[in-house]
Amino acid sequence: MTLTRLSLTDFRNHAGAELVAGPGLVALHGDNGAGKTNILEAISLLAPGRGLRRAALSDMVRDSATGGFAVFAEVLAGDDLAPVSLGTGIEPAHPGRRIVRINGSAAAAASLGEWLGVLWLTPAMDRLFVETAGNRRRFLDRLVLALDPRHAQHSNRYDAALRARGKLLADPGSADRQWLTSLEAQLAEHGAAMDAARQATLAALSAELADQPDTPFARPLLTLVDSEGAARAAPHDVAALQALFSARRGIDAAAGRATAGPHRDDLVAVHAATGRAAARCSTGEQKAMLLSLVLAHSDCVARARGQRPVLLLDEVAAHLDPLRRAALYARLAGQGGQAWLTGTEAALFADMPGPVTRFVIASGRIGGG
Repeated sequence: MTLTRLSLTDFRNHAGAELVAGPGLVALHGDNGAGKTNILEAISLLAPGRGLRRAALSDMVRDSATGGFAVFAEVLAGDDLAPVSLGTGIEPAHPGRRIVRINGSAAAAASLGEWLGVLWLTPAMDRLFVETAGNRRRFLDRLVLALDPRHAQHSNRYDAALRARGKLLADPGSADRQWLTSLEAQLAEHGAAMDAARQATLAALSAELADQPDTPFARPLLTLVDSEGAARAAPHDVAALQALFSARRGIDAAAGRATAGPHRDDLVAVHAATGRAAARCSTGEQKAMLLSLVLAHSDCVARARGQRPVLLLDEVAAHLDPLRRAALYARLAGQGGQAWLTGTEAALFADMPGPVTRFVIASGRIGGG
């Protein structure tokens, strides 16, 4: 997958920006605050979800703009395929409603995943393994989505049924047992599908990581655990999951939330070489494990879909020693596909193997470099 053209209008600090890129590596350098990460965020909005910052749509509009914002891209999914145009943004009249267009026609945001896979690594993710289980689930679901675009639909329907069930349980007088049973059937159906996709993704990732024992980046061992911290060895069964929700109505009503189910699972990682839990590893080791995961996931997507996802690596090069930086560039260039990298200094990207598209970002202005 290659973004051949990216256009931004009133997005963050970019009043109007146009970038034309080729396959391979894309290097963006410039001072802090110039707008490099904003470009990566714009690309991330061309996939399902809320983007790499998970920001409100209204926060993405340029400060002095009077309207909405727009992000447009042409994507080449293969040499023998016609380019696909993807667009998203908001209009002033409806600042909370995201608009998505595919080849000029209105579309659901979830359908973006059928055309473009995007995966990112940002400095904000460096502490993923010591933050909340919710953050790790979102990270895992992003990995799943690039392999299985239907995951977004199952997740959305699961969340909707979960909210509806919660409202019924919060008001005992209105709790219709038949409606509760129907909602729990929906939860079980979509929850089991979500869980199966997560388990399949972890199995594929684990196999890919096991095939790379000589990588210069720390390798993680991955496990999905339930809300009690017990390892989940097999996907949820639909009938068993529905019975679980039914049996926990009283507990969930008292707690004010659903206390068990796929929405409570967690991703646990262990340093393969030392056996130490990722949460107890150094910051550098944690970042290396994340990078290992992202690279392995790119291989998984390429193997499963025949196309690599677009990688967005924000300020990754600055935190690697020269040996590992060179290894990263060689790996990215050798595997094909397209990777966008940001950094504050052009020297960080001087030794990149080609082909390389270079941009200089300065206060929302973009030049070749």
